[in-house]
Amino acid sequence: MSSQAPDSASSADWEGLLHWNEQGLVPVVTQDASSGRVLTVAWMNREALRETARRGEAVYWSRSRSRLWHKGEESGHVQKVLELRLDCDADAVVLRVEQKGGIACHTGRESCFYRRLEDGRWVETDPVLKDPALIYGSGSVDPHSGPKN
Repeated sequence: MSSQAPDSASSADWEGLLHWNEQGLVPVVTQDASSGRVLTVAWMNREALRETARRGEAVYWSRSRSRLWHKGEESGHVQKVLELRLDCDADAVVLRVEQKGGIACHTGRESCFYRRLEDGRWVETDPVLKDPALIYGSGSVDPHSGPKN
């Protein structure tokens, strides 16, 4: 990652710049560093942001599980963080990542944004690269409901 987290003595300074929502979260747009494609949108709390900066791998706050979620902890599809960016209002973060395994979505697709609006309906445009049952086991999440992250 191009800029590592500062030591703990000064960490309050860089974290303090962010405008956290009422739940103590900030939205995170995760983008493939090579192609620029948006892979997912998730949430981070302060601990997730610190862990992401420290590890150099994406760690999010899972709203559905109410716990930290190290991306790839179950699937192996880790996101190596090359760059962390903060927007002009300091209320959203962008992660530029190298997506291990080429799959970011729990549905087995490259991106969570695999549906496009065409003629008033959502059309699935991206192929499933790997069956979620093969990634997560037979009790995998329904790809159309998915976890709320």
